[in-house]
Amino acid sequence: MRIEQLEYINAVTRLGSLRRAAEELHISQPALSETVRNLERELGVDLLDRKRSGAKISDEGSELLPHIVGVLDAVDRLRRAARDQHLTSRMVRLGTVNAATVPLLVPTVRAFRAAHPDTQVEVVGAQQAEIHRALLEGSLDLGLVNYLRGDDLPPDFHTTELLRGRPVVCMRPDSPLAALRTVGVADLLGEPLIVMRAGYVMHRYLHRLLAGRAPYFSYSTDGAEMGKLMVAEGLGATVLPDYSVLGDPLERLGAITHRPLADDDTEVLLVIQRRQSGTAPHAARDLHQIFIQHAESYHRTTP
Repeated sequence: MRIEQLEYINAVTRLGSLRRAAEELHISQPALSETVRNLERELGVDLLDRKRSGAKISDEGSELLPHIVGVLDAVDRLRRAARDQHLTSRMVRLGTVNAATVPLLVPTVRAFRAAHPDTQVEVVGAQQAEIHRALLEGSLDLGLVNYLRGDDLPPDFHTTELLRGRPVVCMRPDSPLAALRTVGVADLLGEPLIVMRAGYVMHRYLHRLLAGRAPYFSYSTDGAEMGKLMVAEGLGATVLPDYSVLGDPLERLGAITHRPLADDDTEVLLVIQRRQSGTAPHAARDLHQIFIQHAESYHRTTP
């Protein structure tokens, strides 16, 4: 039994004649008739009543027709699912908070590109809540998110830790803070401070660190990458996870540096998350695994 045999029977039933069905299917009427007869012989049932005035579905065929239509619907769903899978396998959508570290993200995407040259990676910068919402909706495949040690992890996501680090003060090498071995809260309050907007983990951390005290001047920005650029341009200092600074292109160029915070043992985690329910596309699973491999390499090579 072949799928086209069922499609031919369905067309004859819908159009009411072999001739009209053959015209729609772009095959000859004798070929259509022979195909239907082969199916009838296989099933042992006369599916059509053939008369001089035309052919119509037989009583036996009418009883079998719902099953024929059901098979064709299932095949159509299979084809649509395969087409959708093909399309999604050519695009992986990754949401990332901006402190998710260029030194990890860039080599991971480069390695994925080498293994999947025909698959695009769309990197979307967003806050944690936006990433979680998009993962649940299916508009993102993976998400890179920061947590503070001790935070509760949401049960709706499969979470894998990639990096674990400490908050550090990021400043220009010629900043007065760079002359210190460690930076205290009082030192931080005396300099212009670049603060992550509300909704980022580092905004929550800094609010807790400063305990309601305000620096004499501050800026607010969306994410670490803009914060590091502002630091490099001499606008002030910012507080980021060390893994967002170590190995950053601006640090390698000598445009920014960092110092640990005094008397602070907070740990910041970078994790990769995907939706707990459902199956991730093959390409997204591969990208997930490459992130884990490169995080292990980052740990080995970064002081």
